[in-house]
Amino acid sequence: MPRWQRLPLLLYGIIIAVVALTIYLMGTIGLLMTAMAPRLPWSAGALHLVVLSGGMTLVAGVLAIVDVVVLLPAKRKRRDIMVNPPPVRDLTVVLTAYNDEASIGLAVDDFRSHPLVRRVIVVDNDSTDGTADVAGRHGAVVVRETQRGYGRCVYRALREGLSSGDTDLTLLCEGDATFRAFDIDKFMAYIPHADIVSGTRIVEQLRAAQTQLTSFMYYGNFFVGKLLEAKHLGKGTFTDVGTTYKLCRNSALERLLPVLNPAVNLEFNAHFLDRALAGPIHVVECPITFHRRVGISKGGNASNWRAFGVGMRMIRGIIAGWPRT
Repeated sequence: MPRWQRLPLLLYGIIIAVVALTIYLMGTIGLLMTAMAPRLPWSAGALHLVVLSGGMTLVAGVLAIVDVVVLLPAKRKRRDIMVNPPPVRDLTVVLTAYNDEASIGLAVDDFRSHPLVRRVIVVDNDSTDGTADVAGRHGAVVVRETQRGYGRCVYRALREGLSSGDTDLTLLCEGDATFRAFDIDKFMAYIPHADIVSGTRIVEQLRAAQTQLTSFMYYGNFFVGKLLEAKHLGKGTFTDVGTTYKLCRNSALERLLPVLNPAVNLEFNAHFLDRALAGPIHVVECPITFHRRVGISKGGNASNWRAFGVGMRMIRGIIAGWPRT
């Protein structure tokens, strides 16, 4: 497919529409202020803003229509439904952990109890508590990642899973007990149709009553997921870009790891999905259960304000590109 046909025109249209709405609101406020204070010289400028916003909205609509009506059929010609069951169903579980002493034992026990799990590897991101000791006592292989940062920890975990030569599947998760091993059965039902199965917490009925995922984070993840979907139109449906829980074929990780930047921090999951979709890697979402955290959140879900910052960096990465390795 020519490069111009791969342009994310729908994403560009969304960006222009958001800017147009902002300009329209500024113009409307200017007109209202002019009505209240006619002598102030704002009316001409305010009217120009309103007219400009109308033109930008028209451009945004044209870009969206071209992408959805003209380009999307060609983008969807890429393949039939993928049906490729993994020959070996056993998997290696890799858990990221940072000061998760209160939860890591529960998480390790839970995943080790699943019949398809051959081993559990805990990547301790230079914790200052007893996370590593507890994980080891519960039967996990403990690896220490001394460079702190969520992206570095996840990247190291994926590398450890890939290096397990007796399994072809790597299950990435966290050690905070918000996810459960019984969802592995759902992942295994989806993996014949994908290279990577990414969990989504967007299904309301599968979320516990009280979790660290606030309504702001819930809908924020959905919004950024739709931006990602618009950028890679025709490659999938995405509703949650913040979840760590993923099942990956090692063959896909071999292609993906070289283009990932572990220095990308709390927005690493969006970076991971964006890079995967940019290449010939098939990604499918799977609804998973989401439970109350054991211990204190230290990541992007620590507060709505922190989540807002993470979300803005996700949007910037999707639109403007990610830092290079």
